[in-house]
Amino acid sequence: MRDVRQTGDEVLEIEGVLSGTLAFLFNALDGETAFSELVREAHARGYTEPDPREDLSGTDVARKLTILGREMGLGLHLADVDVESLVPESLGSAEGTEELFDALSILDEDIERRHREAREAGDVLRYVGRLGHDGAASVGVRRYPESHAFAQMRSTDNLVSFRTRRYDDNPLIVQGPGAGPDVTAGGVFADLLRLASHLGAPR
Repeated sequence: MRDVRQTGDEVLEIEGVLSGTLAFLFNALDGETAFSELVREAHARGYTEPDPREDLSGTDVARKLTILGREMGLGLHLADVDVESLVPESLGSAEGTEELFDALSILDEDIERRHREAREAGDVLRYVGRLGHDGAASVGVRRYPESHAFAQMRSTDNLVSFRTRRYDDNPLIVQGPGAGPDVTAGGVFADLLRLASHLGAPR
């Protein structure tokens, strides 16, 4: 995005599936396995935070959207992002992983209804962050047609779509795995190398 802006282009809108955990959960929705069971599976695979509520709250996606907004040159703050949390207030008091997983079943009926309605319309559900050039920012569950790039994702893929003046009709897309120990470790290591270089370490 920095290259796009430095060459005179203007970012009009960013849409992104920015959580590998939530990508996995909504990619795996099939109308047969309960959403709470998918969360349990994601946790077992090491895709979620130790407390899955950190993922389900949407706060992680909102933070990433805030970073993108600042890279766009916007004075965006986390509080400016409208977030649809998937964590009901009743789950706030759950203590311990097993108690939490049992309590998550409260989500199953609503998620299944939304999935069924989307499927009947030929759509899929995805948890997406959206940011406009005017700073309007939101995070939540949205429906997309099966022809959309977000519908073609697999497993824990993250996907960010940049719509700019140059890339208006056909947005610029960046896609790749967004969760898992190896991918996370590689990303953290790359950040450390970048920081060390910034502080003057030899390349």
